[in-house]
Amino acid sequence: MGIRGDVRGWWERARELGASRPQAVDVGIALLVQAAMTMPFVVPRPPELEPATWPAYGLTTLTVLPLVWRRRAPFATLLAVMAASALYKLAVEGPGQPLPYTGLVVIYTIAAIAPSWQRLTALLLLAVAVPVSVWLNTRSARELTFSLFVFAAAYVFGRLTDARQRAHRVEAEQAAARERARIAREMHDILSHAVSLMVVQAEAGPVAVRAAPERAEAAFDAISATGRDAMAQLRRMLGVLRDGTEGDAPREPQPDLGGLPELVERVRASGLDVSYTTTGGVRALPSAVGATVHRIVQEALTNVVKHAGARTASVRLAHEDGVLEIVVTDDGRGPRRGAPEGSGGHGLVGIRERAAAHGGAAVNGPGPDGRGFEVRVELPVTSPAEVAR
Repeated sequence: MGIRGDVRGWWERARELGASRPQAVDVGIALLVQAAMTMPFVVPRPPELEPATWPAYGLTTLTVLPLVWRRRAPFATLLAVMAASALYKLAVEGPGQPLPYTGLVVIYTIAAIAPSWQRLTALLLLAVAVPVSVWLNTRSARELTFSLFVFAAAYVFGRLTDARQRAHRVEAEQAAARERARIAREMHDILSHAVSLMVVQAEAGPVAVRAAPERAEAAFDAISATGRDAMAQLRRMLGVLRDGTEGDAPREPQPDLGGLPELVERVRASGLDVSYTTTGGVRALPSAVGATVHRIVQEALTNVVKHAGARTASVRLAHEDGVLEIVVTDDGRGPRRGAPEGSGGHGLVGIRERAAAHGGAAVNGPGPDGRGFEVRVELPVTSPAEVAR
């Protein structure tokens, strides 16, 4: 396991180096191909054959040199390799090669990164060049079949590489889109909740100053506390976004069920009479589910404060048979007439997305007896006993 991990780590570092310095990789490949093509020149030749010469070896280097530019100009590299190879075949009497190394590398590159017209042109050139090369060499069907096979294999591997890279890009784009949606939900929940409470308190402040100064002081204190809490949460989120890690962001816990009483109390301070009840032992939940429950209740109460014109609201959590039910109701004006059920801006959409992320579902509509508004969410959760173990 340790050796496998070391090999995997070495391979990942090599890939990172290749991505950051592609020119160095191309030079390395050219040197590797040159080393392979050097072998027939250092291995002793039969006495009946002419000895290998330095001019012949120099021409092999000329066929390899274009590979340094294979990614920047793949089709031009193919033409240069074909021209140098033809010169080697016609001008000197050098040792042959067991494989057309340079041609295979450049065909793989064209198949992997070149546009379609260059790929098609390269295939047409190969359809002419390979039979001509075989005719000048051995004129055997065996060599022709082998040459066509290895070039076709290089082309197929190149296309597979292109398909894999495209799939990786799509996955990366989808992951980025999911992360953007998650960040948008978090920022919407934080800002919408804080600003809504601050607006309600600020609007009530002038009235309280005239009628009950002590209530005005409490309202201003609530505005200050809500703003500080929102700023702390935003600083933590932005600190994580800045470096992609925790970095210097405050290491504060994610909101969970334990923060719901404080959330309800903060909303109650805005003038909305909110009750909070739990049944079925909903204390021990996975942290991710706890954070989701907190955000769902927060967004539902924010909608009540912003849109319902309600005097009372209730939050009820019930855990039974592995399902956590969250119900938030109010006695406000209810859904607008003519508005489709479920319409309500990004808040209700965010609630549904959060529920779906944990395999749950969210519905909303008129409250009991058709009065007010109700948000009902069901989440499959691990039982408290299983979490404790």
